[in-house]
Order: sequence, then C-alpha cells, then structure tokens
Amino acid sequence: MPATSRRHAAAATGLLLTLCLSTACSSGKETSGEDSVGKVDGKISLTYLQKQGDQEYFVGEAAGARAKAKELGIGLKVVNLGNDANKTVSEVQSAVAQKSKGVIIVVPDPAVGPQVVQTAKDGKVALLTSDDQICTTGPDPAACGQDDLVPRIGFSGAQMGGEVGKRAAEEYGKAGWKAADTRVISAWKQDVTVCGDRVRAAKKAFDAVVPGVKTINVPTDNTPTGAQDRIAATITANAHVKNWVVWGCNDENAMGGVTALQNAGIGPDHVIGVGLGAYLACKEWQSDKKSGMKAALFINGKDVGALAVQTMYDKLKNGKDFPREAFAPTSMVDRSTWKKSGLACG
Repeated sequence: MPATSRRHAAAATGLLLTLCLSTACSSGKETSGEDSVGKVDGKISLTYLQKQGDQEYFVGEAAGARAKAKELGIGLKVVNLGNDANKTVSEVQSAVAQKSKGVIIVVPDPAVGPQVVQTAKDGKVALLTSDDQICTTGPDPAACGQDDLVPRIGFSGAQMGGEVGKRAAEEYGKAGWKAADTRVISAWKQDVTVCGDRVRAAKKAFDAVVPGVKTINVPTDNTPTGAQDRIAATITANAHVKNWVVWGCNDENAMGGVTALQNAGIGPDHVIGVGLGAYLACKEWQSDKKSGMKAALFINGKDVGALAVQTMYDKLKNGKDFPREAFAPTSMVDRSTWKKSGLACG
C-alpha cells in the first residue's frame, strides 16, 4: 500500500472508532441486535459474507475488515457470495456450524433477509449488515418498519446521493447547458433499498439547483456492462438529446453510462458523469484524455469493513448494543484531486 494510502487508512480508522459515539453517524436510536447473543469470553471468530466480492469496493472492504480483525486479535473468515442468494443462506448456516460468534453480511438479494435472520438467531450468532439493508420480517427493506431492519454499517444514502446531485448541478452550471437539450440518466438496481435512497437524493439535490431537466430512470443490475447495455438502449430511444447527465447507485452505473454515451459518438463535452465510489472513475483520470466522467464521490470500502468488525467486536466483547446505523465518511474527488484523497486506483 502506498504511504499516502496508509496515512489515509490510519486517519480514517481513527475517525471510525469514534463514529458510533456521535449522533452525526447514527440514527440516534440503538437496537440490541440479537438478544440471545451474550458477551464472549475467549477467542472471537467472525464471518464476513460479501456479495460481488471481486468488485473493487468489496475487495477494499475485505482488506479493511481483515486489518481491523488482526489489530483486535480476532479470527475472521471472508466469503465471496457473488450474486448467489442460495449460497447466502448456506454460508450463514456454515458460519453457525463453524462456531462463528458473529456474521457480517452484504446480501446479493434482500429477499433472503428473513431466512438469514432466523438462521443466525437459531444459531445464537450476532448479525450485522454492511452496505445494504435487510429486513427481519419480509423480503423488501423499503417496506419494512425501522424496528425490523437489521443494524447496518455503511454510508448514508441520502447524504451520498445529495453530494452527487449537487456536484452534477455544479458541473451543469459550468457547462452552460439548457434544460430542453439535456436529460439526466439515473441508473440503479431497483430492488436495492440503499440504491433508491441514493438516486432519489441525487435528483432532489440536482433539481433544487437546476429545475426543468427531465430524468430518465434506468433499471440495471449495478454492473458496468449491465448498465452500459441498458443505457445504450435509452440513448438510442432519445437520439435528439444533445447533453447528458449520468449518475447511479455506484461507479459501475455511472461508468457504464459514460461508456455507452461514448460508444454512441457523444463527446465528453456533452456528458457529465458523477460516480459514486470513485474506484472506476479514477481510471478515467489516469491519462490526459478527456472524459465524460467529471467527478465521483469517494467511498472507501476499507473504512466500512473496519467499522463493521469493530462494531461487532464491541458487541461481543463488551456487550455494547449495535447502533441502528453507523456511517463512514465520504469525499468528492475529480481529475485534479483524487490522488490527494488517498484513493488507491487499481
């Protein structure tokens, strides 16, 4: 890891250790998690189950989790679930059988939430989610009462989306575009609750500054190729549009949109892409070639992984209740600032 990245990680970890003590990073209401899980005397072993574990953000999250586990002297097993909902349930069962004391999970499909919760409860294993929400009583977290959501470590969807929308509006103002000539593409996997939070907040923030620009909602699978294919069809159906603003749930959606526009012959001066993650956006900025990706919100998976492990450790070792939600910090970066942010661009 470069020295700048180590310094960033150390500073972020120091901040993360204080996050749950501040009302700025949680909802203010705490939940006890699984009441059947008591304090652990002896060795603590955890299992971290991640969807899309080969995605750069989740690779960083796993690295942050491992580093924190090593620091705390606890055992940690990280499992890549891919996009397999069936594997999700079987791996929770495996974690119980292997005597893990806690499971941290990013589910591929929120519909498995109730089964995951019941399996953990039956096994007397503490359960914490990271990034995406799951509900104890039904398949759709968006339709779930606050008290029925499993405690979550991640980022504030509303805050992140708001930052994306504000930056897109700023870039729109600098470009001098007209609303009649412009469309916004908002792309996300529409059954993921946190994605909906992000894109709605982006639209609200953008519309507050730039009224009158029509938004086209594009359902995707949250992958670059999936987003690119779906957005390409949208571009074809709107061939009269001159200027495009693109955002989505993650960098994959924004980058897929920017690539689709490029492939359609739309030059970078007519594209404002604002990513969410920055791990793909930064690759566009490693050369002097102009890009439609104008900025991205840097979200550091390492911070979330470290905070999730610390939060689980505090629960199991010290009996500290899980916060309902705890959030890691973010920062907006662009071609001129991303290197200074500590973002490691693979």
